[in-house]
Amino acid sequence: MKYDLNLLPVLLVMMEERKVTRAAERLGITQPALSNALNRLRETLNDPLFIRERYGMRPTPKAEQLAQVVGAALSSIDKVILGQQDFDPLHATRLFTLAPNSYVEFIMMPAIVARLRSCAPGIRLRLTPFGNDVTETGVISGNTDMVLGRIVEPPDNLVVQHLMNEGLACVIRADHPLVGENLSAEQYEQLKHVNVLPPGRMRAGLYQALEQRGLRRQVAVSVTHFLAVPEMIAVTDYCATLPRLICQHLSRDQRLRIIPAPVDLGTFPVEMGWHARYRDDPAHRWFRTLITETAQSLSDPQINN
Repeated sequence: MKYDLNLLPVLLVMMEERKVTRAAERLGITQPALSNALNRLRETLNDPLFIRERYGMRPTPKAEQLAQVVGAALSSIDKVILGQQDFDPLHATRLFTLAPNSYVEFIMMPAIVARLRSCAPGIRLRLTPFGNDVTETGVISGNTDMVLGRIVEPPDNLVVQHLMNEGLACVIRADHPLVGENLSAEQYEQLKHVNVLPPGRMRAGLYQALEQRGLRRQVAVSVTHFLAVPEMIAVTDYCATLPRLICQHLSRDQRLRIIPAPVDLGTFPVEMGWHARYRDDPAHRWFRTLITETAQSLSDPQINN
């Protein structure tokens, strides 16, 4: 039997996107053209391949089995072709679209930009909002190159890499009248707090850590970005519980003082996610390595002390 090999990428893209509209956009064809290609695949393989459900298309067992074989075959071809393409960062010109959360934008992006300026001056960056959920970043459709932050319940077409773990500390004003060098659990609960609200489901992290350790906070003000915290802390007797590297940055402000949290609040992960289509892209792979190395340098206490 003869097969139309042009239909095989349709199967893979549908496996990753699970929606006809997004798959058509990614393949650069119209939705009717993709539906026609999908129908031809169904006739050839004598299987419905994808079943429509409320939130997209669910692949059949045959589609999942075929996708593994086809994906492995096309991946081998990509590796041969892409492996012959040299990426020269010093002379490359490319725009990368990133969706960092507020922590990554504040802590990591300046270091990433500094590295790019010296080793890849032709690389440009565009930052897009992290949003309430990873689906809002554009990374699932592949329109955004990478999402950076804490990634919860990633879809099948998103490759996720752990970058580092980050801890927590507290910041108060330097001449706080009630707090000495250390902060007790009782003092922590008596103080009023400035709280940073991350987007969407991310906001549960600190609340869960405090609840697990039996600590309560009196939240006086909730803000949407770390940049709002120092000015509020400097003119009040409030306290803020922030990531360690944020606190390290704020320690340069003589109006503020950094102290350990009253109990160990654990750590939270910082992750990088990208669409599976970029897995073997030489420029993308190079940039992912640069981001990984930047995160490692920031989280290394010997470098930061």
